[in-house]
Amino acid sequence: MDLGQLRTFGAVYRAGSITAAATVLGITQPAVSVQVKALEERLGRPLFRRLARGVAPTAFADELARRVGPHLDALAGVEMELTREEFARTVRLGGPAEAMSVLALPALGGLVRRGLRLRIGLGLADDLLVDLAEGRLDLVLSSVRPRRKGMVVTPLADEEFVLVAAAGAEFPDLAAAPMLAYAEELPMVRRYWRTVFGAPPPHNAAVVVPDLRALLAAVLAGAGITVLPKYLCAAELESGELVLLHEPEEPPINTLYLATRADQARLPHIRAVTETLTAAAKHW
Repeated sequence: MDLGQLRTFGAVYRAGSITAAATVLGITQPAVSVQVKALEERLGRPLFRRLARGVAPTAFADELARRVGPHLDALAGVEMELTREEFARTVRLGGPAEAMSVLALPALGGLVRRGLRLRIGLGLADDLLVDLAEGRLDLVLSSVRPRRKGMVVTPLADEEFVLVAAAGAEFPDLAAAPMLAYAEELPMVRRYWRTVFGAPPPHNAAVVVPDLRALLAAVLAGAGITVLPKYLCAAELESGELVLLHEPEEPPINTLYLATRADQARLPHIRAVTETLTAAAKHW
């Protein structure tokens, strides 16, 4: 069998669409379709069923992927190692702006000094995971567990949520305090209230801004109270600029994950970023 056709098959199988596979491989959609068709003709079996959006593998394709996938990944890794180009490729890393700024980017400084090139994408987890699956990103730091087929997912760390206000701000009644939130639905505030107090938040948000760093600034200015990941405001809590309004025995937490496509997980530049972030996350 033609190795190029097998690589194309693997990309389509893992991406779930001809379009996404073309992006991953850096070739045109017609070229991907031609190679898949040629492989199907050589094997005498259909490999994919065309859907309204993307493709679905046949049972034969599942078996073929199981048997050849690990070997294709190993060959890709060997190719990069033999060329001694550990950081020959730019790593496209996506994640939430706050975690990227405070956690991920500082941890990757050493790799950048060694020659790693990074391109950062910021946004919501669901959107970034679509970009990962379709080949526009190589790695995603995600606040939700990725469920897509063909991804390698590494749990990194648990972020703890804390209820905070500025030191000296007078909010004796939490139910009456102005609430600051990331979105109208109060996602983190609602989770905190239901987990800790067993009830929904007492009222809607007084301020909504889709940037946790902006929420931190507003709280420090005395505008109200909010729920933040502890890593984002640890320095302000330590300095006394912020105070905890409640200290539950078991604070709400959320796990951060690092995801990449299975066809890339063993590549040296992807492996280096994954191992560096995994090691750094032990101290987050």
